[in-house]
Amino acid sequence: MSARAGRSLGEGGFFNLRVLIGLFMVGAGVFLALLGSGASSPSGSSSAEAQQKYQPPIKVIDPSLLPSGFDCSKIRELGIDRQENFHAGLIMIACGEAEGGSGPNVSFLSRFWQRLFAPFVYGGTDVDLITGAETSPHVTQSETFSWANPDNPNQIVVTYNDSRTASANYSGASYSSDGGLTFTRLNPSPFATGHGTNFGDPVVLYNRPNATWHAIFLATGCGGQGIGDWTSTDGGATWAVGACVANLPSGGGDRESGWSDMNPSSPFYGRMYVSFNNFANAGPPISATFSTDNGATWSAPQNLPLGGATSVRNVQITGDLVTGDVYIAGMNEMGGGLGNRANMMYRSTDGGVTWALTYTQPAFAGPGSGLCSSNSYFATMFGTYWRHMGWGEPAAYNQVVHYVYAQHGAGADPGDVYYIRSTDSGVTFSAPLRLNTDATTNAQWQPNLSVNANGSLFAMWYDGREGTGCTPGVSTPCYRMWGRKSTDNGVTWQADMAYSDVITPLPDQPDPNVVGCYAGDYDYGSAITSKHLSSWVDGRVGIGGTQQQDAFTDREIAGPSPTASPAPTATARPALSPRPRPSLPPRP
Repeated sequence: MSARAGRSLGEGGFFNLRVLIGLFMVGAGVFLALLGSGASSPSGSSSAEAQQKYQPPIKVIDPSLLPSGFDCSKIRELGIDRQENFHAGLIMIACGEAEGGSGPNVSFLSRFWQRLFAPFVYGGTDVDLITGAETSPHVTQSETFSWANPDNPNQIVVTYNDSRTASANYSGASYSSDGGLTFTRLNPSPFATGHGTNFGDPVVLYNRPNATWHAIFLATGCGGQGIGDWTSTDGGATWAVGACVANLPSGGGDRESGWSDMNPSSPFYGRMYVSFNNFANAGPPISATFSTDNGATWSAPQNLPLGGATSVRNVQITGDLVTGDVYIAGMNEMGGGLGNRANMMYRSTDGGVTWALTYTQPAFAGPGSGLCSSNSYFATMFGTYWRHMGWGEPAAYNQVVHYVYAQHGAGADPGDVYYIRSTDSGVTFSAPLRLNTDATTNAQWQPNLSVNANGSLFAMWYDGREGTGCTPGVSTPCYRMWGRKSTDNGVTWQADMAYSDVITPLPDQPDPNVVGCYAGDYDYGSAITSKHLSSWVDGRVGIGGTQQQDAFTDREIAGPSPTASPAPTATARPALSPRPRPSLPPRP
């Protein structure tokens, strides 16, 4: 066990730039020798074919980690192998169907980082959300949800998955009272009690009429594997146990998302929405619920139409900042693996009472360079490490609906980030625009998107174009967060530019109580009038000689970027033939 009394940039391999240059010149020969010693390529493509072959592990069942009376033979019948949450992951580990995380299987090599402090254009100074001491191996923090208070922009809360007390709790959060310059990590986690065991999948919302924050996670106390709520009235510093958002049976709830209507002119002002998958339902379809009383009670979940798909993954939910219409992005994963996908869009015009499937995108090739080694359903980046199926995030403003996602690039390129735009409330969409303009075959993946009340739009994603070597836990530069902005509600886009401050190593996932094929499944970005908020998983900080997963955050001003160049790129006009508008119920 290795403990860390404080966090510093020095632990992650940072050096004064002048010293770095001098050391680089002295040790160039050693560096080149180490670089050629076998680090994987940023995309993992050199070994992708070998890693894609699924080899079932030797099954060793650990009853101490299983729910009482659980039958491991029911994993596929219950859809646990297709779930993303920590509870499902722990069951997979306990039943011998997956391996937990572990330290890197290569010796730690401290390598010099190239372009360590290369100029960044979007964003301010990165902030590490994970303050305070940590003890290995329970050091995994990733999968973020960021939100701000529009009436007090200094108040920001970011929730995330946190394995510091796994397997008893997987929740974490940090709050800021100075607009995001600094954050305080909640320690111990206030979400570890009140609703049984917390299994993560973070959401955080602000209910504006009642000046109340809501943190929402999967919890065993809400029906077995349902969704629980915690509330704060002091900017996220202290929290009380709230109601159950959804009481779902054991093995049911997965990948929830949320949105809060904060527009006083909206017909549904103050309403909060949560979407999720419930694997107790056949398929499953996406389910959705809402609250009209600051989370005291929640509606019975509505199951959204499958639209001909066998199952539809809940990706993320959002709402129109002008009209109050609500949108859910779903994905037909078409059996998983490295096959095709189809994005789907749902709309409600009556505050979540009823839903219609308005759009299904033509199939596209899913991103990835491999498969999870112990669960071949999930495609991955970097061979067998980072599960990602192409999921993104929607945004909406004044009947214009936006969506970003990832798909496979040309040839050996495992992923590119694409944007589509609808000007008719999600019925038809434009031809996809590739947001990353690099000429490399290195991956771009896991994007998020936010829009504010002035039509300022910001997309952010993980980007390997600057990477030189990507081995989990090893201190070589692998990826940086990049972004792209529109100031005219998606009509044109400024240049894609770096967002985070450094090129981070690929962090390891050493926690044995978390599946090894994991570095977070989503990051939910949001915006208020003055700024966009985005957080991500970062590997720049090392513990005990291993780069590990931390949650970092930054913010981008909502106005135009004066340094953006070249000239903005226009979004293509809709290329798909119009479809009849579905019959939707009138507004109440």
